[in-house]
Amino acid sequence: MLWHSCFARLAWFELCSVLAALFDLSLQDAWGKAARHFQQTQRKAFSIVSVSVNLIMLGVFKYLGFFLENVTAVLTAINLMPSPILLKIALPAGISFFTFQSVGYAIDLYRRQQSACRSLLEYATFTAFFPQLVAGPIERAGHMLPQYRVTRRPTLTAVRSGFVLVVWGLFQKLAIADSAAILADKVFAVGDASFPVLWGGVIAFGVQIYADFSGYTAMARGSARIIGIELCPNFNHPYISQSPSEFWRRWHMSLGKWFKEYVFIPLGGSRGGPWLTARNLMIVFFFSGLWHGAAWNFIFWGLFHGVLLCLWPHLARACPVFGAAGGRVGIVFRVVFTFAIMHVGRVLFRERDLAMIWQHLTLNPFAASLVQSQVGCSIAQEAVLYGLPLTLIYPLVDHYRLLPTADDERMHSWCWTALQTMMAGVIIVGVLVLRSPETVNFIYFQF
Repeated sequence: MLWHSCFARLAWFELCSVLAALFDLSLQDAWGKAARHFQQTQRKAFSIVSVSVNLIMLGVFKYLGFFLENVTAVLTAINLMPSPILLKIALPAGISFFTFQSVGYAIDLYRRQQSACRSLLEYATFTAFFPQLVAGPIERAGHMLPQYRVTRRPTLTAVRSGFVLVVWGLFQKLAIADSAAILADKVFAVGDASFPVLWGGVIAFGVQIYADFSGYTAMARGSARIIGIELCPNFNHPYISQSPSEFWRRWHMSLGKWFKEYVFIPLGGSRGGPWLTARNLMIVFFFSGLWHGAAWNFIFWGLFHGVLLCLWPHLARACPVFGAAGGRVGIVFRVVFTFAIMHVGRVLFRERDLAMIWQHLTLNPFAASLVQSQVGCSIAQEAVLYGLPLTLIYPLVDHYRLLPTADDERMHSWCWTALQTMMAGVIIVGVLVLRSPETVNFIYFQF
């Protein structure tokens, strides 16, 4: 009986121990799930607050005046507000760029794609790194923060390639962009320009904005490379694109990647069929247009490119030459057509007055006189002449878009060093000889 009693007590004790262990395990699991849920909720809340604060600051400084102006116009039109409300706030330099970098950092933290930065100095340097502060490229924390945490010892290869990038950027800005700006400004200052004259000015503006923005990017990347920091490329021969989608993969690449990563893909990307894809593209380009400026012309500019990207696949199916057919002739046709159709968007980008935009886009090409046609052709030829160095010299410095690897033997040869020196000397002489007598602010400083 004693043995049975001891055995029963032992069995009861073991059963209670197992039940307690199971209860403790389930309790720990419940607490673990609750803690993980709390952490996830906390992370989500902090991310929402961070993104909201950044976007509210951008909205107040950049868009509040535009919003009040339009609300006032509507209320005044229906006689509900006899005295207009005007609000002019000074726009901080580069607010669109460092706001997007901060928003990207907060989202990467929430997605666990980036560890939290514990150093205020590192985060402030990432947000306000001086070479790319006012006009990009838009960087991600995962690319920049690790570069600040290591001891930087700039190599001779990096200094040489960075210097070539800086002088190449100066050449693009002072010799190409500013010269083309004189033509574009004179044409757009004419209120009733004829069709050939207007489109000669549009081509001049296309050369200006490309050389202007690409020149700034080259100088930013070159100056950063000299001090041991590598920025991402922002342009890759956009004017040889064969379709609008390819153009946006080559133009302002950092902004395109930002919208793709943080807007297009979270909306569903191209996974939901053609209609949802079209909706997502229109949302992306609507906000892309709004990002460029608080004005209706930028909104219509974004919507124009969104519609263009939505319609292009259907156009390629209906007419194979817009796809991949036609051989070399088809390639030339697609490049020329893409160049032309993208410059229709330049009118929306350059002209702020909507009435003038409509007037420009509805000009009759057959109403121009012979003299006006000759003037328009002359303007276009001069603009193309200004842009020739982008085609002739750019291939020589194209490899500087990326930092050459240490095992590239060309970088250590005397012949290559001599070629670099000669290239830099030619560009510097070109800046001194060909620079425009008038200097124009960088276009993207306003964004």
